[in-house]
Amino acid sequence: MVDSENTLSYGVYDLKNIIGLLRGPDGCPWDREQSHESVRRNLLEEAYEAAEAIDLSDTELLREELGDVLMQVVFHADMEERAGNFDLDGVADAACKKLIRRHPHVFGDRSVKDSSEVLSNWENIKSDERSHGSASEEMRSVARSLPAIWRAEKIQKKAAKSGFDWPDYTGALEALRGELSELGCAIAGEGNVAEELGDLVFSAVNLARFFGVDLEEALGRTCDKFISRFEKVESKAQSLGMRLEDMTLDEMEELYIQVKLEK
Repeated sequence: MVDSENTLSYGVYDLKNIIGLLRGPDGCPWDREQSHESVRRNLLEEAYEAAEAIDLSDTELLREELGDVLMQVVFHADMEERAGNFDLDGVADAACKKLIRRHPHVFGDRSVKDSSEVLSNWENIKSDERSHGSASEEMRSVARSLPAIWRAEKIQKKAAKSGFDWPDYTGALEALRGELSELGCAIAGEGNVAEELGDLVFSAVNLARFFGVDLEEALGRTCDKFISRFEKVESKAQSLGMRLEDMTLDEMEELYIQVKLEK
C-alpha cells in the first residue's frame, strides 16, 4: 500500500505500486484501458523530452523527464505482469544479464585497449546473441521505429562492417553528387522524386558518417539556426514597417541574406 500522506520521498517500487493501483480494479479507468499500442507514442515522446533536457543541460528537468520515462517502463511492465509474462524485476534481470554479458572486460577475463574496442566487442557480442546469419539480416534487425536518419546510419555501419564501404569520404561525396543529379532528372519527369530524395538523404548520411557527424543532431541545429534567422528577418521587416505576408520573395530573400551576413 502506498502512503500518500506521510511519505516524503518515494522509490522505484513505490512507483510500481502506484501504477499497479492505477491499473487495478479500483484504480483509474483510463490507465486500466491502455495497451502497449495505445501508449507506444507516449514512450517515444517521453524519451525525446528527456533528450531535450540533456540538450538544455537542465538537471532538474532531466530528473523529471527521466521519471516520466521510468513511469512508461513500469507501466508497460505492469501490463505484462498482469498477462503472466514478466514483471519489473524481469525487466531489470534482462538488463543486468545483458550488461554483464557484454562487458567481459569487467565481469570476465577479456582485456581491452580502449573504448573503441569496448564498442567493437559490444557489437560482436550483440550480433552473436541474435544469431544473424548474414549482414542483411543484421540490417533488418535495426528498428524501423528509429528516426530514419539514425536508422540509415546504423544500416550503413553494418554494411561497412562487411567491407561494403568507400575507402574515404571522396567516394561518398561523389555518390552524393550522383544522387543529386538523379534527383534533377526525376524532377524533370524522368523518375520518382520521393525515391530520389530518399536516396539523396541516405547518401548525405553516408558522407556525414565519414566525418563523424550525427546528421540527426546537425539537422536539428540547422533547424534552430533557421528559426533564429527567420525571427531576425521578421524583426527587420517590422522595423521597415512591413509584414512578411505583404513582401515579395525577393524582398524577404534580401533580408535573409543580410541576416546570414551578420555576425
